Amino acid sequence: MDEVLIEKVTKVYPGGVVAVKEASFKVHDREFLVLVGPSGCGKSTMLRMVAGLEEISGGTISIGERVVNDVPPKDRDIAMVFQNYALYPHMTVYKNMCFALKLRKVPKQEIDQRVRQAAKMLEIENLLDRKPKALSGGQRQRVAVGRAIVRNPKAFLFDEPLSNLDAKLRVDMRVELKKLHRRLQTTTIYVTHDQEEAMTLGDRIVVMKDGLIHQCASPLEVYTRPANRFVAGFVGTPPMNFFAGRLTKKSDGLHFEDDPMSVCLLPEQAAMLGDYIGKDVVFGVRPEAVNVKPEGRFAGKNNTMAVSVSVVEPLGEKMDIFASTPTNPHIVARVDADCGAQAGQTLQLHLDMKKTHIFEPGELGRNLLLKT
Repeated sequence: MDEVLIEKVTKVYPGGVVAVKEASFKVHDREFLVLVGPSGCGKSTMLRMVAGLEEISGGTISIGERVVNDVPPKDRDIAMVFQNYALYPHMTVYKNMCFALKLRKVPKQEIDQRVRQAAKMLEIENLLDRKPKALSGGQRQRVAVGRAIVRNPKAFLFDEPLSNLDAKLRVDMRVELKKLHRRLQTTTIYVTHDQEEAMTLGDRIVVMKDGLIHQCASPLEVYTRPANRFVAGFVGTPPMNFFAGRLTKKSDGLHFEDDPMSVCLLPEQAAMLGDYIGKDVVFGVRPEAVNVKPEGRFAGKNNTMAVSVSVVEPLGEKMDIFASTPTNPHIVARVDADCGAQAGQTLQLHLDMKKTHIFEPGELGRNLLLKT
């Protein structure tokens, strides 16, 4: 079983700077796990500790059934793909891909077979005689991936490998990496600050901030059931809308109130929030759970808010409406393009209450609608 097990791993730099604090998670055999978070959250440090490029300050790291805390990087049986590709400029593509195998004294015939097989898989067979300076960014990235593939490692480690590519090429390479993983079935840890990349690539994602893990779950679970306000705001484009207000009991049910807005929560939501009546909370709703037309799941008497539209951004079939209320200057709704919304209008926006959240106050306020 080629699992990677992280148990209470901590990294403290000189001066007492804590980069990672007691991180624990397991990467299952053949799983594609993504570490995601803002710059400086500790995700690359975590990856480098798994690779052996950074010493850990505490905890244990296991690859397969072996604890590798004191094992040199070359003996960990992993392959790492870096952000800057790290190709040898004086070597051809072929020599770059076979270099690690030569160091391991793999037979020449086997080296040639592995390199050509990987090149065919990545569609770079016609590039084997070129040097890196003659390649595009996308081609260099494929060579870097190919160099990792030929080693047949227990695990692949990717450190923001697509960040130097343009937007279209990043999407194309995302698809190729997903296909590649499906074909090779190699345990993979992938680091990115791009939450869209994390959502599309990962079997599970680990959301980090300030060296701490805030949620580890499937992309859909993280998106629909965020553990706290930070996760809710970081995952999703455009990000979730937040409203600071109070829970108030009325004759028709439990309301969230952010004067002048007042929305009635669903009975199943109210049943979980009895201890918070009269207390300050944060109401969250994603832009796609808001619409101009009160139809279907958006229909209801007590799930509306009046907003002033400042900007409308057409996106083809959809459009983003940027709006405000007297107490919230930043509201985004992703709606059907034919809704007729225009800048300067005052609109009634309708909320899909099944997709709303209630958080404790504060940046890391927990999601009160999740069962503990």
